[in-house]
Amino acid sequence: MPKTSNNVASRKRRKKILKHAKGYWGSRSKVYTVAKGAVEKGLLHAYRDRKLKKRTFRQLWIVRINAAARVNGTTYSRLIHSLNEKGVVINRKILANLAVENPDAFAEIVKFSSN
Repeated sequence: MPKTSNNVASRKRRKKILKHAKGYWGSRSKVYTVAKGAVEKGLLHAYRDRKLKKRTFRQLWIVRINAAARVNGTTYSRLIHSLNEKGVVINRKILANLAVENPDAFAEIVKFSSN
């Protein structure tokens, strides 16, 4: 019995990889075997960096809150601790946004938490 191959499926699979590799440099976008490795590595980086993105944004928010808190005469850790003690549930993203876009409102929050 002769060996059969499913040309339609294998072509589709190769085209999918080459489509993902569009825009890559040189043979990474032209040669299937090279493109396959490059796409696989790219997808690994994408998966990992989706997690890292959350971490880096949280760091940025904390830096912004700390800077604004110090302008208002306290520190980040004291501010967060006093907000938790008072039962204020406000996340760091919103606090950082207030610190940058509306410093007066942030100052009111600091004043409330220090009382």
